[in-house]
Amino acid sequence: MGASALLVALSLGSCSDFLEEQPRSIFTPEDFKTANGINGGITSMYAHLRYIYGQAYYYNACLTGTDEVTYAQSADGNFRDMDFSGVGNLTSVTSRADVVWGETYPIINTASGIIENAALAGGISPSLVAEAYFFRAFDYFLLVQTFGGVPLDLGSGELKFNISPILTSNRNTVPEVYTKAVFPDLLKAIEDLPDVPRLTGAVTKTVAKFYLAKAYLTYAWWLENPKNIPTYPQADRVDPDGQTSAWYFQQAYNIAAEAIDNPGPYNLQPTYYDVNVATNDRNSELLLYADHTEDSELYNGGSLSYGSGGAPDNFAGWMMTWNYTGVTSARRTNWASEDLVNSVQREASQPLGRPWTRMAPTINVITETFADKTNDSRYDGTFTTVYRANWDKAGVADATLYNANNLPIQPGDAVLTFLNEEPSTPIDYSNSSYKSSIGVGVLPNRADYVVSPQGISRRVYPGLWKLGPYRTDSGTGLGQPNAASTRPFNIAKFSEFYFVAAEAAVKGAAVQAGKSARELINVIRARAGVWRWDNNGNVEKLADNSGAMVAATPAQITIDYILAERSREYYGEGYRWYDLIRTQTWADLARTYRIGGMDVGDHTPSTFTRTIQPFHYLRPIPQGQLDAMNMTSAEKQTYQNPGYD
Repeated sequence: MGASALLVALSLGSCSDFLEEQPRSIFTPEDFKTANGINGGITSMYAHLRYIYGQAYYYNACLTGTDEVTYAQSADGNFRDMDFSGVGNLTSVTSRADVVWGETYPIINTASGIIENAALAGGISPSLVAEAYFFRAFDYFLLVQTFGGVPLDLGSGELKFNISPILTSNRNTVPEVYTKAVFPDLLKAIEDLPDVPRLTGAVTKTVAKFYLAKAYLTYAWWLENPKNIPTYPQADRVDPDGQTSAWYFQQAYNIAAEAIDNPGPYNLQPTYYDVNVATNDRNSELLLYADHTEDSELYNGGSLSYGSGGAPDNFAGWMMTWNYTGVTSARRTNWASEDLVNSVQREASQPLGRPWTRMAPTINVITETFADKTNDSRYDGTFTTVYRANWDKAGVADATLYNANNLPIQPGDAVLTFLNEEPSTPIDYSNSSYKSSIGVGVLPNRADYVVSPQGISRRVYPGLWKLGPYRTDSGTGLGQPNAASTRPFNIAKFSEFYFVAAEAAVKGAAVQAGKSARELINVIRARAGVWRWDNNGNVEKLADNSGAMVAATPAQITIDYILAERSREYYGEGYRWYDLIRTQTWADLARTYRIGGMDVGDHTPSTFTRTIQPFHYLRPIPQGQLDAMNMTSAEKQTYQNPGYD
């Protein structure tokens, strides 16, 4: 099964539960000669985002093994294989980047069908067809970043709509994918898309500009190739149009700077908390997201009461949620087993959610990336560091329980706190009579259990608040904590224009007045210094530390500093592997990390070393694709990215 056969097999069957139209497993040219067919095809393009973004195994492939994330205590091979620390082996069978390959080609073909046939439908506006151009470019950009060169011919010619399955496939080179598909399609989308979205969440000129700027930036790095990372299929690092990497860096800067000045309906939110708090989902900073809803299982794409652990559910947030429900408190001070109560219950609220314990932040993230937890609001706006008592929502009638140091707590009080810094008094992690079953520590005179940054382990670590669930139908109870999140999974934000322009400036782009790399980064850092809510203190906090944040920015901005700032801004959102491979810094920044072990009470950190080879900067072509093609073993070996068996 070549690329075309694969897409015909998948096509829109996987998206049919999202659409009101008659479910179809395949589109024909005749479908795209009708308005209903065009609209159904466009709808499927938005629906397919949910099969990639929020899909936890692909999410894992974007983060585990980077300097942001390692595998956690309950991780299986899907997660260990991605860590490159000697506990697994990434192969064409185990790589979950297969999600990208499988979910993009059906939409690429659908987009080609719309582009070729829409004129025959009559009454279809160029702006609607422009959405097909956008998504074809979007998917090819994702593919070329992930795998290197990929097929442009699905059986009927390059960028042609195909309905005839073939069992062979040929890969185009990286320059061909960018210059034949990504750039032209995005330029066409920019030309015809509206300034204001036709529906909430629909793409616009500004969204297309963002992806063009980022594609130019990524391709510029590819042309420059500072670390001599191999590409595949082999190709000279020469642009077919004769442009240099410097030209592309400049174009990336120019487009991003222009979008900042002319943003359309988009803008930065006033605080970092506002960007990520669930009550403000779909806000004006969001350019693109994979949407969900609690109002309808049909339009949500899955159950509203139980998560399947598969797409199209948005279950990525489960992965960095550890099993906080093991925390126990007591009805009486003698701590008899029959008096123990799980004082933090599983709840469908943003700080909590369903625990899977598959992925964990490293100690380095807590102590280095988020070193400033006082001025910078982004640590507080990223992690759940205080776990509060909610036993009353589970129907437990006790007004008071006893916790650390046999001190009383009430609903809403802190049961467990991950401390911002190492305490001056050593934490007692020994097994005492009032010790929670999860093996956390105590400090004198504190009713909450505690874990310090150096005590973070693969079993116990701060949760990822920004991806936590949110429901309006929970009433006074725990809601539906086993359901997948009904929140949108954010894919692109307006704030990233500042990072794209700053990165291009560091790479030599001529800058505009007021938009040097430092000035651009300081717009983001100044916003990060503004607080309106202390998330983990659960209290209003009106503070403006923007001056201190700006003053702390280095005079000379480097790529490493931009990457550190990107991690503070977008931690855990699925950007990181692509950031590190674009800038060719993965092996340098993610080589070692520190974390505690898997056993209960193991808070002794160890240092782990990853082995990241140059060929790992491309993911393997999925084995299912190779097995389905009617090609010789030698041809399949040539088709596969080198280094993978």
